[in-house]
Amino acid sequence: MERCKWCMCNEKMIRYHDEEWGVPLYDDRKQFEFLMMEVMQCGLNWNMMIQKREIFQQCFDGFDFDKVSAYGEEDVSRIMETEGMIRSERKIRAVIHNARCFQKIREEAGSFSDYLWSFTGGKTYVYPAHQTEGMPASNDLSDRISRDLKRRGLKYMGSITVYSHLQACGMINDHQRDCFRYEELLKLADVEEREEKEQ
Repeated sequence: MERCKWCMCNEKMIRYHDEEWGVPLYDDRKQFEFLMMEVMQCGLNWNMMIQKREIFQQCFDGFDFDKVSAYGEEDVSRIMETEGMIRSERKIRAVIHNARCFQKIREEAGSFSDYLWSFTGGKTYVYPAHQTEGMPASNDLSDRISRDLKRRGLKYMGSITVYSHLQACGMINDHQRDCFRYEELLKLADVEEREEKEQ
């Protein structure tokens, strides 16, 4: 069974690839979890995030954005002191801050998922060039969403971070064509083929 090569380093990564990465995601709590794991990942690697995922879930109440948005100084200290946690106070504060911004988007759009998927009209984008020319670190779509998230106050939302999230939550199917998940996920989505440069 062929898989994307990036996931083959350990069992947790393989399971994440096989079960979650690229599946169209419409649950706001999962959206928040994936997006905030991207925040924690900045400057590090995704394998570390997957290995520390249970620690993140413990620290941030299972990524319940309502609870996280109410965190205060005691919570920052508690998280900083948690064994195995990435001890970046800036990132921890950014997650708390982003939870409040996340709530505002939900209030305005009905759900964060509705807001995010509105950028593609509810479609999963497939870029054929990514199969032959390699995947970019960001693109026009992630540039647009990054600008809008920053405008709404979210932190650590550069275009590269956003692009990675769009892959994870199934808005972009970047599984390799010979990966068994590529065709499986095409069947789950309303797919639109795109050129790399948007019109």
